[in-house]
Amino acid sequence: MHVLFSYGTLTDPAVQEGVFGARMPTEPDTLPGFEIGTVTITDPEVIALSGTATHLILRPGAPEAEVPGARLELDDAGLRAADEYEVDDYRRVEVTLSSGIRAWVYLAHEDAAVLEG
Repeated sequence: MHVLFSYGTLTDPAVQEGVFGARMPTEPDTLPGFEIGTVTITDPEVIALSGTATHLILRPGAPEAEVPGARLELDDAGLRAADEYEVDDYRRVEVTLSSGIRAWVYLAHEDAAVLEG
């Protein structure tokens, strides 16, 4: 199983049904050291599913910054489905949540490249 931290549309039950085929149980958590920005999505399928072209996106922030969200547990197929849903503006990286749990998260593609070295 994989843990995915979501701070945006993947916490929406309707989006979950469209992406995973079912509503996913979630557990609240936070991600330290990041802040929320926005990005305009151009993929018509993602816009149709989420209902908006403006999506949240993670960017590195001050050490005291913290982003609220939720953990989802996904199998391999669920993680692949999440990867397909997230457009090229995002990149999946592994982080440590405030709870101490390691999780995947999607953040701004250009910031992921910097964080990964």
